[in-house]
Amino acid sequence: MDKTIDDGMRPWGHSDYEFLINNNMNEIIKQSPSTPWKYNEEAIVKELLEYIRGTYNQHYSAGDQKIQTLDLIEACGDGEAFCRSNILKYASRYDKKGTARRDIMKILHYAVLLMNFNDKNAIRETYNQ
Repeated sequence: MDKTIDDGMRPWGHSDYEFLINNNMNEIIKQSPSTPWKYNEEAIVKELLEYIRGTYNQHYSAGDQKIQTLDLIEACGDGEAFCRSNILKYASRYDKKGTARRDIMKILHYAVLLMNFNDKNAIRETYNQ
């Protein structure tokens, strides 16, 4: 039985992260050239993706399987709570330690990770625009 709630807005909705990862971001942007990027969203999303790509060289990992600490945290059932806590941490210290932009990138990255764990553990939802 499919637990997906579909209100006709697919692919955009709660599983945007999965859709973006499984598809070429540039192709997605090309598909909507008439989108009025009033708030510079296109450039910000591209910057976020580059930031996330860069973090893969920085994470602690164990052995040849590249098991990250977050993998162990998820295996204990704490992936969502860990991401939520880190979002709160970086939001509460916003512009007080390091740079404001880096704090925002970390908040957004943990939000993407939270969405990933939520998609694994919950009924997927889609939303009308």
